[in-house]
Amino acid sequence: MGRAFEFRKERKMKRWGKMAVTFTRIGKEIAMAVKDGGPDPEHNSRLRVAIQNAKSENMPKDRVEAAIKRASEKDSSNYEEVVYEAVGPSGVGVVIETATDNTNRTVANIRAILNRNQAELGKSGSLDYLFERKCIFRIDPADHDLEELELELIEGGLEEIEQQEDETLVYTSFSDFGNMQKMLETMGVTIISVDKERIPHNFVELSGESAETVNKLIEKLEEDEDVQNVFHNATLNL
Repeated sequence: MGRAFEFRKERKMKRWGKMAVTFTRIGKEIAMAVKDGGPDPEHNSRLRVAIQNAKSENMPKDRVEAAIKRASEKDSSNYEEVVYEAVGPSGVGVVIETATDNTNRTVANIRAILNRNQAELGKSGSLDYLFERKCIFRIDPADHDLEELELELIEGGLEEIEQQEDETLVYTSFSDFGNMQKMLETMGVTIISVDKERIPHNFVELSGESAETVNKLIEKLEEDEDVQNVFHNATLNL
């Protein structure tokens, strides 16, 4: 998991580079969570995760509360989660997760970005074999003994646990997300944030002009207002 974690960390640092962009995307996460399960985090596990992610990105409390309030209003936007798959330069696989209130606009924008950057839209599910879906819980290491926690979390679907300098990473499959969240909360473990990742099975090593071309594609996709996450299977040596 070490290389996968470094890949995730590098991607996330680039992805959330601009604070305004970060808050916009988290705001959409909150809105979708409220629409899905209501405005009370005590009874909405998805909203609890969105709020924790907002805290981890230092999103002000008043902005979080405003996002919840807006999403609770009858005329608020209904965001739909749509995933697009593409083949980029050098055969790199790219998965684009979006949250949109206008799918026609979103697919037109995505297609235009791909066409301008030597990539093309693929069929839904065509790249599933390239990635493995994982949930990664970042938890406070002060809340537990690592060995004891590892034994207890096996029942919740634990696949791997990794101690970092200031946090502990708990890996589980995408399908076990709910079980793991419930177990950690029941145990009183502080969840710092949660990432739902698509981790490549294999990486395409790129350097020079090839790496720069793919990097430009990823950056342009991430700049689109409807894009929540971009995953790819390239290691870019820039």
